[in-house]
Amino acid sequence: MSSRVFAVANQKGGVGKTTLAVNLAAGLARRGSCAVLDADPQGSASGWVRLATTPSNPVVPVIEVMAGVHETVEAVRDEYRYLVIDCPPSTDSPRVAQALGCVDCLLIPVLPSPMDLWASTRIEDMVKAARSGNPGLRAFLVLNQMEARNAMARGMEEVFREFTVPALRSGLARRAIYRTAALEGRSVYDLGSRGESAAKEIESVIAEVLAA
Repeated sequence: MSSRVFAVANQKGGVGKTTLAVNLAAGLARRGSCAVLDADPQGSASGWVRLATTPSNPVVPVIEVMAGVHETVEAVRDEYRYLVIDCPPSTDSPRVAQALGCVDCLLIPVLPSPMDLWASTRIEDMVKAARSGNPGLRAFLVLNQMEARNAMARGMEEVFREFTVPALRSGLARRAIYRTAALEGRSVYDLGSRGESAAKEIESVIAEVLAA
């Protein structure tokens, strides 16, 4: 078995990178074995699962990247059907470039404002460069913290037209349950009816990415 490998990255923090990575992995684990590779020196994904008082179901192991990202992927990819790499919140980190060189799909969480999208242009350039060595690399913007009544802020459509990286139709709404899941060290799937709406959002993201 050889894994299908995803990375979640952006050049700035506070956009929900680890939230997307952990919940994405939880959803993928319902389709086959999955692990999170924590490539962020801040250890956000590792810290997330340490807060758990009860294990996730199914359990999604978090593996800290101690050496290079590519070496870590190669060491474990035959053990899991899916791998999700939580990248550092900076494009200056060599681990981001390493991840882009060996993944199948990159997800770039962004907040739904023109300023946040423009702040993501650096990683778009990195995607273009990475495709010289990894021509099959697919990349998508994922809108996070969308307001139900104003999913697209004024000017968003114009900004999207300037990007070569497309946005998924699916995105994540601004929901307190995502923060609750993080505080409990679990995914939204583990929270029963409380996390049902959020889990449906994650499922939509996964279905769209797997079909792309």
